[in-house]
Amino acid sequence: MTEAPTLLWLRQDLRVADNPALHAAAGGPVLPVFVLDESAAGRWATGGAGRWWLHHSLAALGAALAERGAPLLLLRGDTHEVIPALAARIGAAAVHAGRQHAPWTRARDEAVAEALRRDGRSLHLHDGALLIEPERLRNGQGRPYAIYTPFARAVMALGDPPPPVPAPRRLHGVQPPGAGLALDELGLLPRPDWAAAFPDYWTPGEAAAQARLHEFLEDAAGEYDTGRDIPGEDGTSRLSPHLHWGELSARQVWHGVMQHGGQQGGRGTFLREILWREFSHHLLWHRPELPEQPLRSDYARFPYQPDHALLRAWQQGRTGYPIVDAGMRQLWQHGWMHNRVRMVAASLLVKQLLQPWWDGAAWFWDTLVDADLANNSANWQWVAGCGTDATPYFRIFNPVLQGRKFDADGAYVRTFVPELARLPDRWLHEPWSAPAEVLRGAGVVLGRTYPAPVVEPEAGRARALAALRGMKAAE
Repeated sequence: MTEAPTLLWLRQDLRVADNPALHAAAGGPVLPVFVLDESAAGRWATGGAGRWWLHHSLAALGAALAERGAPLLLLRGDTHEVIPALAARIGAAAVHAGRQHAPWTRARDEAVAEALRRDGRSLHLHDGALLIEPERLRNGQGRPYAIYTPFARAVMALGDPPPPVPAPRRLHGVQPPGAGLALDELGLLPRPDWAAAFPDYWTPGEAAAQARLHEFLEDAAGEYDTGRDIPGEDGTSRLSPHLHWGELSARQVWHGVMQHGGQQGGRGTFLREILWREFSHHLLWHRPELPEQPLRSDYARFPYQPDHALLRAWQQGRTGYPIVDAGMRQLWQHGWMHNRVRMVAASLLVKQLLQPWWDGAAWFWDTLVDADLANNSANWQWVAGCGTDATPYFRIFNPVLQGRKFDADGAYVRTFVPELARLPDRWLHEPWSAPAEVLRGAGVVLGRTYPAPVVEPEAGRARALAALRGMKAAE
């Protein structure tokens, strides 16, 4: 009797090692498939930078699967129609997939599962994106954690997660019922190719993810607690896009850290950042309004002052604040921004400039290769003071002080804001205060070669605090 084939539905688990869905399907005939379904995602369809990453990640995954005997089938369409129809055409009794946590993915999976059930088939979702699934972790009152520190303490108390599962050496591939699409036919690469420089900084795919993890753990992880704050140095892991697309699992990272010295020093700090990622996904699971509504309901009354010109100046790196402008230009050129600078840039937008946090989140969603709905939403709400465990709104990053402290030698600003490169360190983060002769000597003409600040530092802070008082007075 011939064994019924299995359909392996790949989404954001684009790896062959430590992939529970693949492991479950690998015991018999299997057809791996990726379906580009932008209708299900709606406004949360993958942004431009993420689409670039996805194209190259699918290429790497397709090669890895083909090498093992089961080429990847690429399709486009409504998954609640495509997946059940494909399962029926190959005679699959079951569909296996990695579990996802965004509200739209949950709705999509329920629709697919229902369509499969009507046809006598089943959808099996496998845990693999997180260290622990959201419904399995509760506080002493039986409720989800709303504060990061006790959440992290509870996860750490659970001990090490299960060890990663090795990649299957061989797969019994199933002949697809049709040719599918060529990768280029998915239309993921931007036109015109504004991402042309991305390959100089990124190599998508599982092999590159493993190489980057090893390099980071060998070289920078021990100093991560201090190195992560210096944007002019390569002190962060840069693993976020690999984790987002599932080229690397959280438990692979966890066990990698344990094999390279454990939780001491910078490695412990790095693991706590992995737990912040975990916390963000748990928040999104329990609070699906996270991407669109403030989790602190009083902030729904916050008196933002939407201004397209201010938003555009921020997006283009033309705010007049060098550390912020450097970050925004790095974002456009690399599809990524250093985390310290993300916080400073976000604070300037939502506080000194009084622009809605969701406008900043939307820009990051489109331009970050690591754009992740849980992380992006939680971090913007953190900066804006409206999350469950947010920094208080009255804590306002001073971009001048932040630049002087974390880019003291100006390496970061001079890289991305070259028109200021000849300014002495003393004036680099505050060019508007430099004497006229210093500006002339550096070739800087404020308002022409480099913009004056879009808002004066003290005026911006005062306006932000006045807006906060106005919100509280309206209670």
